[in-house]
Amino acid sequence: MLEAKLDQASILKRVIEAIMVMVSECNFDCSEAGISVQAIDNSHISLVSLQLGSDGFSTFRNDRNMTLGVNINSLNKLLRCGGNDDMLTLQAEDTSKLTIIFEDAKQDKISEFNLKLLDIDQQHLAIPDTEYDVTITMASAQFQKIVRDLVAIEESIKIEANKEGVRFSCEGDFGDGSINLKPFTDADSEVNSTTIQVSEPVTNTLNGKYLIDICKAGSLSTQVTLRMVPDKPVEIEYKLPNGYLRYYLAPKIEDE
Repeated sequence: MLEAKLDQASILKRVIEAIMVMVSECNFDCSEAGISVQAIDNSHISLVSLQLGSDGFSTFRNDRNMTLGVNINSLNKLLRCGGNDDMLTLQAEDTSKLTIIFEDAKQDKISEFNLKLLDIDQQHLAIPDTEYDVTITMASAQFQKIVRDLVAIEESIKIEANKEGVRFSCEGDFGDGSINLKPFTDADSEVNSTTIQVSEPVTNTLNGKYLIDICKAGSLSTQVTLRMVPDKPVEIEYKLPNGYLRYYLAPKIEDE
């Protein structure tokens, strides 16, 4: 039996909202270590990897490994039935249904919903260990604004990183734009600091529409980390209190 309890339902709510922009159905792999998800979007451009460690739950019990096939949109609808500050418990005795319990201590109210589970034939893709040439960490809000500003001009966003800093740019039919960042330390708020580590220069061009969706995960973490190597998927990570949410976005192939 699986029983996983969170002190605040808002944590899982935001995680599911961040996943559903990419995939509609996926498997939740439950083990003693926690709950993990790995799913690829229909166009095979982006992969989502979620890890919720058991130590991040106020209560976590899992007697045996289980794979729960979940319709993300349906789960999102049920999660909206509870308050953000409610205590949330997930229970599953088998792979037929997932029970979702909300506890509102202020009103002494308990709400219970059941989600029918699916049999999803989904291949678990191994994410290869990669030594990244570039690692950029910045405020999630800043990254989101950069993406929004440039996508208003052109869908494709080029990211160029070297030891001097990182440049985000685009060229559209009516104009072009670029935003340059250098390493920056905010003594008053570490959240606003920008760190750029470069062993070799890297340039990748990404689909801005996908980046717009990925940036919605900014509500989960105040900072985002981008890791890059040439011509391989860019890793975009938002850290969670008990794990992480990572997106792997394939770069566009530039014409010679």
